[in-house]
Amino acid sequence: MKIAILFPGQGSQYIGMVKGFVQENSDSATLMQKAESVCQLNLKTLCEEGPMEELIRATNLQPAITAANLICWEAFQNAVGDNVEVSCFAGHSLGEYSALCAAGIVSFEDTLRLVAKRGALMEREGDRNPGGMRAVLGLSIDELEEIIKQYSGKGVVTAANHNTPQQVVISGSMAGLDSIGEAIEAKGGKIIPLNVSVANHSPLVADAVPDFKSFIKGIEFNQPNTPVYFNVSAEKETDTETMKNMMARQIASKVRWCEIIESMLSEGVDTFIEIGPKTVLKGMMRKITPRGTKVLAMQCDSPETLADCLAKLN
Repeated sequence: MKIAILFPGQGSQYIGMVKGFVQENSDSATLMQKAESVCQLNLKTLCEEGPMEELIRATNLQPAITAANLICWEAFQNAVGDNVEVSCFAGHSLGEYSALCAAGIVSFEDTLRLVAKRGALMEREGDRNPGGMRAVLGLSIDELEEIIKQYSGKGVVTAANHNTPQQVVISGSMAGLDSIGEAIEAKGGKIIPLNVSVANHSPLVADAVPDFKSFIKGIEFNQPNTPVYFNVSAEKETDTETMKNMMARQIASKVRWCEIIESMLSEGVDTFIEIGPKTVLKGMMRKITPRGTKVLAMQCDSPETLADCLAKLN
């Protein structure tokens, strides 16, 4: 069994996330208190009660999901002990920060500081340059990037997340997203609007990159104790300065998730465990894994789902 741990990002949130762990486990409650102290936010209430319109603000959501991911990760680690060896980590967009923490690259406190700053900067850019994101189903990344390349209409559009062979998220201004829709549908693509107000991973948030780069300079990065695949390169990295640079660029760069999972599969990973709210990444796994390839995909975000994972791992 070769295991990869995957952490979700924005879009996986729900009211009540990690409530079971925090209420039933003193270690989980302590981690939540630490996260609240670092971020100066009432994360426990936001996670357990919302309201959703407050939870989904970038300044709240990025620390909330990261705290939830890492609470789930600690509960998982405590449950499996030394019986499970992890081969590699990855996190989808915001989830990459949870992977950095899990791999020992960044401390828990510094991870929360980073995502709090990232969330504030991205919310700032979202206010300055309003936009959105839309999922496109049924077209490959090459087909979609060719449509974008030929687009000469109003606004800004870019391929933001390469999630699966037939699912790409585009990001940009509302004018651009609206205008390019006709060309996408003419090629057979199906468009699904996403409930976000910031054009993440696009030029519209690029002005956050220099400010975040300055902030990340003051954060200590260590060599990973377990390999991490990075969103910007879809490759592993060990140099601390290169990692810092990639995390800053990640804000406005394409998330190469499909390539990351394909690389893991090619290196023999056969067990994928999504640690954090919902099952978004587990769902993507089914669409990335070639037919006939046997993999075990699991997810852990509650005492109940943790018990299911343990049963399958034993």
